Amino acid sequence: MKKQTLKAYFRTINWLGNDIVDWNSGGMCYSLDGTKKQDQKYYYGFNCDSSITSDCGTYAFIYKRLGTKGLLLKNGEVLREINRSYYQSEVYEYPAAFINYKGKTYLIHCPNSYCQLDFEDVETGEIMTDKVERNPRDIFHSRLEVSPNHQFLLSKGWIWHPVDVIEVYDIEQCFINPTCLDVEKRISNLSIEICSAAFIDNDKILLCASAEEPFDDENMVPPNHLAIWNFKTNQIEKVVKPSIETRNVFAISEDLCWDLYQYPKIIDLNNGNIIGEFPEINSGLQSSSIVRKENLTKIAFNRHSKQIAIALDGTIEVLSV
Repeated sequence: MKKQTLKAYFRTINWLGNDIVDWNSGGMCYSLDGTKKQDQKYYYGFNCDSSITSDCGTYAFIYKRLGTKGLLLKNGEVLREINRSYYQSEVYEYPAAFINYKGKTYLIHCPNSYCQLDFEDVETGEIMTDKVERNPRDIFHSRLEVSPNHQFLLSKGWIWHPVDVIEVYDIEQCFINPTCLDVEKRISNLSIEICSAAFIDNDKILLCASAEEPFDDENMVPPNHLAIWNFKTNQIEKVVKPSIETRNVFAISEDLCWDLYQYPKIIDLNNGNIIGEFPEINSGLQSSSIVRKENLTKIAFNRHSKQIAIALDGTIEVLSV
């Protein structure tokens, strides 16, 4: 494991290739060799704290994680404002992700209702998935993530009273029939709260179970355990008890993951042991999509290099496996 400290002034952080970019500060890019450059010319008078970037690097979305508004950018210039429902928006993370489908870029978010996922053409603003009658399940979608091959969508949200849940959707099927966004894929024999999850690859998802007791006796993953779910076969393939409390995971491989609850650490998914850690770095207390502002830390995960960037007071800590 390696740690590199970059001096930086930032409002948001996100990876753009191997650089870290702040889209709300004129597209300021921080390279790991210590150099920096400004790719865009606009600083936005918008109190936001997070951003995502499309795979092509052309589009970005800057937004307030515990708010209702964001700005959709193209090459650093505003395309339009994006909004979500006010309902409970101050207590759970804004749901947003980019996908590439048949050569076009779409923004996945919840413009019509907190519980309804939609696909929006970034260029035209056309909502592709609201042309039929929808009957979405009553879920607060959050922490959206797209599989590496852009075929599946993972929502790490919650339902009332509150319970953290995950949902998986086949993106192509949702384009063909948008009502597929109202029917999630469930995990067989799982009746425990999943506080965090992450794609390992195009077939498997890393699950992090909370400390809460399961709802029935047929549960496959005990409290405070990590597990690997093959969502193609709907089988739990590995279950391990980590040696320390884990709550905010990012998958490195089938064998390793980052956990950023309290401080960064790498967990061996074969035995649950910590193989590296940075206890001196405060990476926040997020343990759910439901979160208080004081527990949030600006974190960006580079799923290609498996590096973590954490924004602190005047610095960005870059952590490598």
